[in-house]
Amino acid sequence: MKKAVLYLSIALIVVPDIAIAQQGGRPPSGNGGARPSPSTRPAPAPSRPGGSAQPSRPGGPSTQPSRPGASRPQPPRPVQPSPGPGQPGGPAVQPPRPGGPSPQPPRPGGPGVQPPRPGQPHRPGAGRPPNFRPIPGPAFRYPHGYRYRRWTVGLFLPAVFFSSYYYYNDYWRLGLGAPPYGYRWIRYGPDLLLVEVRSRRVVDVVYGAFY
Repeated sequence: MKKAVLYLSIALIVVPDIAIAQQGGRPPSGNGGARPSPSTRPAPAPSRPGGSAQPSRPGGPSTQPSRPGASRPQPPRPVQPSPGPGQPGGPAVQPPRPGGPSPQPPRPGGPGVQPPRPGQPHRPGAGRPPNFRPIPGPAFRYPHGYRYRRWTVGLFLPAVFFSSYYYYNDYWRLGLGAPPYGYRWIRYGPDLLLVEVRSRRVVDVVYGAFY
């Protein structure tokens, strides 16, 4: 009799546990074990501190917001022109150093602005032209046995003066025209003579052409 009561007690304890295990371990609810409605969804998880909500477009990828501290595109800076010499911030203009080379004025008779050469040849007997001006000339050496004399038109010049040493080709510096064909300008001391080469006859004299 005692064994029957023991077996019955064990059955009453085990059978309900087996039934509960067959129902998936779900405890009975107050509504008779009905399942919860599928429309009930769990609440969204709260956002993390410091984060921002990421709204999503229908059917498209979600837009990522800019992260705090990210670099932004900088506008182009205006280009400043470099200052020139003598301007504030520019290179200083250096004054000439003491003892350095200084510009030299043109020497009398040296190279410089040359007057235009006359286009017309000099006419024998015309003498000094209107734009005549004496110029400094190099030292003149007379031939042996000669010295200065004042030549006049009609005299004959000795043959010793008919050489390249006495020919004067820079007549244009005196404002004179070129000698006619067969004539030469010949220097004699401070004067300039126009002489016919073939006859050696003096046809014109410019006195005081050189100093």
